[in-house]
Amino acid sequence: FWTNHDERFLYMLMEYVPGGELFSYLRNMGRFNNSTGLFYSTEIICAIEYLHSKEIVYRDLKPENILLDKEGHIKLTDFGFAKKLVDRTWTLCGTPEYLAPEVIQSKGHGRAVDWWALGILIFEMLSGFPPFFDDNPFGIYQKILAGKIDFPRHLDLYVKDLIKKLLVVDRTRRLGNMKNGADDVKRHRWFRSIDWDAVPQRRLKPPIVPKVSNDGDTSN
Repeated sequence: FWTNHDERFLYMLMEYVPGGELFSYLRNMGRFNNSTGLFYSTEIICAIEYLHSKEIVYRDLKPENILLDKEGHIKLTDFGFAKKLVDRTWTLCGTPEYLAPEVIQSKGHGRAVDWWALGILIFEMLSGFPPFFDDNPFGIYQKILAGKIDFPRHLDLYVKDLIKKLLVVDRTRRLGNMKNGADDVKRHRWFRSIDWDAVPQRRLKPPIVPKVSNDGDTSN
């Protein structure tokens, strides 16, 4: 929002978002129920869609980079890996568990990596852990490239189908990266109850409202 500097330091003033990280709520609860995961997914999709409309690929979607405002709506943060691009980029960057196959293989990547990361995020929100994990990054990369997903038994059938379509190794067949873009994701059956016009207007009721005692509360 504002920058300044003196002889020694550069100062950056950022927006105050008192709710803290979505990561903290997810870890405290273990996992989210279907309706909670659905709410956050809808707001994140609108955020991704907006960035892509500005030719920006985010490249670092994960629970730690999603903040909640005082009403419980999401805000994306940490745009250190975000990049404005028209075609593709080749930089290996991001969080290992969330990297798309084309990033690992250095094939050049674009907006499709954000839709892959959305699939990982939805799985983690509803399961409590990411679909591909290992003790070291190379083990994670091998599992990502293999593309085998073991779903917990409690997951909704529709969300399983959505995750499978987002976690397609071939980016040309990945949901969100085809002809209709984000609209293909929005039209998926898991979102059948969502009024998409209401999402960017913040008219959906957040499932979690952060406890904020005063305007300067930083406890979250």
